[in-house]
This record gives sequence, C-alpha cells and structure tokens, in this order.
Amino acid sequence: MSFIETTAIEAVKIIHPKRHGDARGFFSEVWSRRALRDAGITTDFVQDNHSLSKRVGTLRGLHFQSAPYEQDKLVRVTRGRILDVAVDLRRRSATYGRHVAVELSADNWCQLLVPAGFAHGFCTLEPDTEVLYKVSADYARTHDHGLAFDDPALRIEWPFPLATLILSDKDRAFPRLADLPPYFE
Repeated sequence: MSFIETTAIEAVKIIHPKRHGDARGFFSEVWSRRALRDAGITTDFVQDNHSLSKRVGTLRGLHFQSAPYEQDKLVRVTRGRILDVAVDLRRRSATYGRHVAVELSADNWCQLLVPAGFAHGFCTLEPDTEVLYKVSADYARTHDHGLAFDDPALRIEWPFPLATLILSDKDRAFPRLADLPPYFE
C-alpha cells in the first residue's frame, strides 16, 4: 500500500495502492491485511463482489446491512470510472447524515474504505465500468437495506440529472434518511 488518506468524515478512508510498472504493464498489491493492520485498519473481509454497469449514469445504491451483518466495504474500479458515495448513518456521530463523494477509476487506482454504519452507492461515469469490492460480512437478505439516493436532505450532487439516472426498482424505493429506523445507534 502506498498511503491512506482521511476524508472529510474521518472513518471513511481513501487508499492509494502503489503500482509498479514497466514495459510489460504493472503490478499492484491492492489489498494486504498486514499493511492495513499496520495503519490501524483491522477489518476482516469475507467476500469479494464484482459488478459491471454497461451504461453511463447507472446508479447502484445507497445500500447497507444492519446488525449483526453490518459490512465494511473496500471499493475499487478495474475498468471505467465512478462517483463513489458513503453516507454516515451512525445516529450519534457528529457527521450523521453527511456524505463523502470520491471519484474512483481504473486510472487513479484509488480505493474507498466505507465502514459499517454507512450507506454506500456509486454512479458510473463511463460505459462498461467494473467495480470490485470486499465486504466484511456475508450478504444477509433480511438485513439488506437502503437509503433514497435522491433524498434532498443528503445534498448529494450526482453527476447527472436525477431523472436520467438508471436504477433498479429496488433502489428507487428506498426511504429517506428521516424515515429510516435507527439501525446504527
């Protein structure tokens, strides 16, 4: 790992892995338990997920899982580009309801560490974008929840007009922040 950057919400981190290149291409250590532990991050990831979004303006999220299946996520892009968003759902946090938005791309090679207690989502900025992310808990359908991507209280500046974004029916139906139960006290 090269270095870890703190965002405007201290719990959310940008990780900048080193890439070592030559005429053949590059090599990059994109995840190291030891390197993260040396930096104070002790997450134990249990699953890798991979998504492909074919069209620009595809929005996935804002998703989270509640206890006892809450998830830390480590998100990276291997092809294309996204605006990645993490919204603080921890009720007693000074940053409750605030968000961090970071551009991740295959070119900038950054990763976003989204801790449990945050809703997570992203919007594609290029066609055929592939996103890989590690999670710290298995998927649990009964603890799978979401937050309205278009809640005005969140003040998320998505890169395209809301009416043009491509979402699943499930993602369009999520409640606003004010209507969420207190999942993360």
